[in-house]
Amino acid sequence: MLGGLALAGCMGGPASLGGEPPLTPTSRYTLQVEPGLDRIALAVHETGLSTNQQSALAALVSRFAVEGAPVLVIEAPSGGDPAATRAAWDVKAALVAAGAPDGRVRMASYAGPDPRAPVLVGFETVRAVVPQCGTEWGNLGRTGDNQSASNFGCAVNANLAAQIANPRDIIAPREMTSGDAGRRAVVFDAWRKGEPTAAEREDLVGRTRISRAVD
Repeated sequence: MLGGLALAGCMGGPASLGGEPPLTPTSRYTLQVEPGLDRIALAVHETGLSTNQQSALAALVSRFAVEGAPVLVIEAPSGGDPAATRAAWDVKAALVAAGAPDGRVRMASYAGPDPRAPVLVGFETVRAVVPQCGTEWGNLGRTGDNQSASNFGCAVNANLAAQIANPRDIIAPREMTSGDAGRRAVVFDAWRKGEPTAAEREDLVGRTRISRAVD
């Protein structure tokens, strides 16, 4: 009797580890994102933006374009310091000159410790959450509760989260880009004239060989 109890204790918990079961087996792990912030602080100079600050703003605009964030925010310290206000507008001009769309650059203020505190510039980022798999395991032989194993689907979603180039694609699909109207017009024009609309096939004779099927 004691031996049977000891053996039962060694079997471990069920494969699902109990708890609230997921709605479906594949919903135990889902792709998720978490917010972040890409922001730089620029000291206020009476002489305007320095060369290093202009380079930092250009690099920020490049990251902003890659990230696909909706808006770039410039935060000037409150207090009405003329140099800080002028610096904030200089920053906006530098961002637009570096390629940031004017309509996606927003001005704001923040309660700084000093009226000439740094001007903050940045945008919200998102990154994919990579789940940590295999931290706990149930007994894969115990499936009496008819639930999926506790790590089912974890590795797949962890790999996807690590490979997705733009985590914003997890939140919502991208908008479709417009078609090539010029190419479409060329094809329609050829079709109206009764000409072939397909691209010309490249002559591969003498450059490659296609094996014949064996009879």
